[in-house]
Amino acid sequence: ANHIYRMIAEGNFPVKDNVYLAEAAPRVGDGLVRVNVSGEVLFASPNARSALNRVGWDKDLEGQNFGQVLDSLVSPISPLNPKEENWQISMSGKQLRREEFENSGGVLDLLAIPLTEGDNRIGAVILVHNVTELRRKDRALISKDATIREIHHRVKNNLQTVSALLRLQARRIEDPKASAAIEEAVRRVVSIALVHETLSATSQDLVQFDEVITKIIQGASELNIRPNEIQIKKVGEFGLISSMVATPLALVLTELIHNALEHGLGASGDLVELRINRQAASMTITVTDNGAGIPSDFSLELNTNLGLQIVQTLTKNELAGKIEFIKQNIGTQVAISFPLER
Repeated sequence: ANHIYRMIAEGNFPVKDNVYLAEAAPRVGDGLVRVNVSGEVLFASPNARSALNRVGWDKDLEGQNFGQVLDSLVSPISPLNPKEENWQISMSGKQLRREEFENSGGVLDLLAIPLTEGDNRIGAVILVHNVTELRRKDRALISKDATIREIHHRVKNNLQTVSALLRLQARRIEDPKASAAIEEAVRRVVSIALVHETLSATSQDLVQFDEVITKIIQGASELNIRPNEIQIKKVGEFGLISSMVATPLALVLTELIHNALEHGLGASGDLVELRINRQAASMTITVTDNGAGIPSDFSLELNTNLGLQIVQTLTKNELAGKIEFIKQNIGTQVAISFPLER
């Protein structure tokens, strides 16, 4: 402590190259090891002795060369562990250094702070912190994230297999209505697969939904019977959406876009607009076409179209939102609104 007080008075502490100090400020539970310029341990606090004991050192530290102590506890030295010659530089007080030392006994975070007396180097103070449990949790979290991503990847692959089998079945069916029904099922399966594909590329439980909707729009355009005449326009951004919301939302928008293309536009319409209005805690989405419009006696509750029944069920039950069909002078507008968190 007296050496540090003198360094403060001389303007040599905190150390100018203090990036390591910013990353790992001293903590109450840190152990402390004082070494001279040759790396010999002059003092070791009880916490430091306990931490070194955790990784296998059961002898007295005083009088030992600290770099050699570390070197003796691991063989061969892995990239995670400091080489003895590097630590000899730190022990001599030539530079501030932070390393993590690891062996089968645990993980230690070691921060060597140079000590000076005037222009002379007199050794270093080494802060020792046991981070074994913290690193264990970090690795468990990484493993969990990797497992979740792998699950999403496998679900996506399985759904793609299902869609391929359904397409194969649709080609073998001669009844046009039955074949069309299977193609609709394929479209819905693909929409769910798109969400899992996006989730498999991230460690978060959040979906960049603009990527999903872009692929949905692309798929709808490719299946459209007038691909060169009809435009599907997106206005606004979805941003990140939780997976609990993303899957039903993908299905709802797939149905609404295809419904507009197949039934809303008719022979005269040429535009489907998807407009997103995202607020802090909610979202409103409108799908508008410039086709013939809905009949004056249209009722969503009485409609028997499977796609619209799916839209209504998912919006109310899965998204906890509401849906409204709005007849306009030209075309139809469907508005859905829902909370972003439940």
